[in-house]
Amino acid sequence: MPSEYLAVLAQHSAWANQRLYRACEPLSAADYLRERASTFGSLHATLHHIMVVDRTWIARIEGRTPPPLDENQILYPDLIGLRVACLAEDERLRHLVGGLSEVALDQPLYYRNRRGDRYEAPLRLVLAHLFDQHARCRGEVAALLSQAGIRAPSLDLLCFLREAGAAPAG
Repeated sequence: MPSEYLAVLAQHSAWANQRLYRACEPLSAADYLRERASTFGSLHATLHHIMVVDRTWIARIEGRTPPPLDENQILYPDLIGLRVACLAEDERLRHLVGGLSEVALDQPLYYRNRRGDRYEAPLRLVLAHLFDQHARCRGEVAALLSQAGIRAPSLDLLCFLREAGAAPAG
């Protein structure tokens, strides 16, 4: 996958995240925070998970020690605070991915998981993993929205590309 494709995935991810945040706005705080049947429990916790994972991987890619965050950690008490933080992380990720060369993408990323185990993988595949995880978690958010009586917005890549004027209709 070329760097341009990964840059599109970073843009799509930010777009999809904001569509989900907008979809959560009509919910009362109680409905938004309500525990539901899902991997992370609530809309708030699932959206937090996406952001915490981004912070961890962005730090690794930038060569920094990731912040000591648990993947289930809640950092912001409400939707507004989390949305502002997510906007910042999405911008960091778009900037980071947009500045990577093909050569850099083929280099191994050496990192440690939360337990301290050492791993390495080509940066290109690390980013593919991150965007795949985004899609999976956003699917859980969409399911949680449905449980809350909210129709989830389309998050499809082709929908994003059509809105951006980069894909044919149909």
